[in-house]
Amino acid sequence: MTWNPHEALPAWSRIVAFVIRAIGPCLLATASGCGAGTSGSPDLVWGIHGTKDGWIHKPRVAAFDGDDHLYLADLTDRIQVFDRDGGFLRSWRTPDFNVDGPSGLTIDREGRLLVADTHFYRVLVYRPTGELLFQIGDGVQGTEPGRFGYPTDVVIDKAGNFYVAEYGDNDRIQVFSPEGEWLRQWGGHGYEPGEFLRPRAMAIDDRDRIYVADSCNHRIQVFDVEGRLLRIWGTRGKKLGEMSYPYDVSLGPDDALYVCEYGNSRVQKFTRDGKPLAVWGSSGRGPGELYNPWALAVDSQGEVSVVDSNNHRVQRFRL
Repeated sequence: MTWNPHEALPAWSRIVAFVIRAIGPCLLATASGCGAGTSGSPDLVWGIHGTKDGWIHKPRVAAFDGDDHLYLADLTDRIQVFDRDGGFLRSWRTPDFNVDGPSGLTIDREGRLLVADTHFYRVLVYRPTGELLFQIGDGVQGTEPGRFGYPTDVVIDKAGNFYVAEYGDNDRIQVFSPEGEWLRQWGGHGYEPGEFLRPRAMAIDDRDRIYVADSCNHRIQVFDVEGRLLRIWGTRGKKLGEMSYPYDVSLGPDDALYVCEYGNSRVQKFTRDGKPLAVWGSSGRGPGELYNPWALAVDSQGEVSVVDSNNHRVQRFRL
């Protein structure tokens, strides 16, 4: 009988999940049991380090679709799709290779996958099956309207317009029509409200409010679709409500905003107006510990899958 690693991965995930449920609370009693709001053990830990199909190498970004399939991109310039328990489903590669890979993934309101293809200065729009529909940006780096420095994330509003965050010389958000035509922009490099230092990720809610992880300013900024600043919160630190390099944001079905902190190696949960509710994780390699996580995604059941990047794995928990 020939061994098929693709068929073995879902079983592997179930074995890991059983082990984590059995021993996780004991491990976490010393690993992350202190600090205000810290939660318990992960429900599931999965991932095999490598470059084969179904294996992951420094995963950077993640997004769930309506069927709770998890889309992951890693440093091999692959988009891989898993079920919510880590079972491999399919994969494809972006058109060109760069050792840093894409920096942003979003499933939009139409079910398409939006990819911030950072080092090729463009946004790629895919069907969930991997068919490339079109791209935004001509692939040439620039500061003029319609071109990108390093695009990091993209979201879509109710009208179908695209909002693209970017860093580098630009540190701004550009807006494009459903057809990809440039409409407007806001932001700029700086520390003042409405300015950015590496806007890493975005989320958009059902009222078209855009939440921006202003990572090197260690804060969250909230805007309307015209770029008017509505709310701002966060300062650098390790306490509940403080942040260190927020690298990703995701809205959950409980109306909360989940923030992945690269610097503090943890996830925080906030109300939509910035009140801190809870924190999960600490620095390390054990279950419930994270090593510079880059991203997270919340499924329809309200569970958080955090991309534990330098541990080459995904951990799932409820916060």
